[in-house]
Amino acid sequence: MVNIGNDWDEILKDEWQKPYYKNLRSFLKEEYRTKKIYPKAEDIFASLKNSSFADTRVVIIGQDPYHGENQAMGLCFSVKKGVPLPPSLKNIYKEMKEDVGVDNFSSGDLTPIAKQGVLLLNTTLTVREGAPKSHAGKGWEIFTDRVISEINKKETPVVFLLWGNDAKKKAKIIDNPIHFKYEAAHPSPLSVRGFLGCKHFSLCNETLIATGQKPINWEV
Repeated sequence: MVNIGNDWDEILKDEWQKPYYKNLRSFLKEEYRTKKIYPKAEDIFASLKNSSFADTRVVIIGQDPYHGENQAMGLCFSVKKGVPLPPSLKNIYKEMKEDVGVDNFSSGDLTPIAKQGVLLLNTTLTVREGAPKSHAGKGWEIFTDRVISEINKKETPVVFLLWGNDAKKKAKIIDNPIHFKYEAAHPSPLSVRGFLGCKHFSLCNETLIATGQKPINWEV
């Protein structure tokens, strides 16, 4: 049984009992026992812990956690203070500076953004060291589909920023017409040309303001 510590516990209480999740849990137990897996087990659900269902008004969707030591912390694209910025996050910050004039290069910890109701969600929540997408197809996609489908039911507008092909696959779940979907390439150096210039940070805030909500302070 998972304890997130906010309203997600009640919303997802039946998910932990489903066969796919029990299989995923067994797989993860063995993976954490025999290999180096990121993030730490206690950080797997950090995205949900930092942004309750009630508070969530923006969702940023990535691929899977960073697969290098001391990088992944359970929030997509985020690393703890003092950890060198990964290339994807450098590109996010480059776009952020160009788009909204924020220069965050001193810290890669996106917790202050998450705390404003920004759900920083990967499509897959764990990964094997040095092996991107190594936990894809094990059940996490079903779980994150459920999270997104619950947010899709919200009666207040939510802004979804879908970065990369894995994230874009989630777009079909978001069919409530009150919500907003903006898509871009993944900020990885491999696809960054399709990310830079997307202006998602200003688009997000313009949309929030237009729907009577407070804009996000992107400074960390």
